[in-house]
Amino acid sequence: MAKYVIQTKRGAPPRGAYSQGWRAGDFLFVTGTGPIDPTTGELVGDNIEQQTAQTIDNISAILEADGASLHDVIKVNTYLSDTSLFARYNTVYAQRFSRPYPVRTTVGSDLGHTPGMLIEIDCIAYSVKKKRPQATGVSKKKVGRRP
Repeated sequence: MAKYVIQTKRGAPPRGAYSQGWRAGDFLFVTGTGPIDPTTGELVGDNIEQQTAQTIDNISAILEADGASLHDVIKVNTYLSDTSLFARYNTVYAQRFSRPYPVRTTVGSDLGHTPGMLIEIDCIAYSVKKKRPQATGVSKKKVGRRP
């Protein structure tokens, strides 16, 4: 089973000793991702709706960097700074993920490592890696000994 790291400039950059994602066979693992602007590295939004949307955008960018999408997500773990935000977060989540929804666990968590951060999400996706089509009309040079 092949495994390799997934990186993209379109997703939130790591703020520590971790990778944005990994592919292991047909599974993709996306790191705990927050509402960080990929360009500026700054927190986006001051409410749970804005932060949820940005966090899911970051996850989507990481998945897309290896040919997958939110439709391939099978498991989501969500960490909220305040569980009373669940209903508002769930409304945005339900707009971005489609039925049948991924399995999900949502828990309260201290997200004080990034002041103002209300949400962090990690996920697992299943996506069969598609082989790239070979170019047509290209002559193949024979490699070996000369006659």
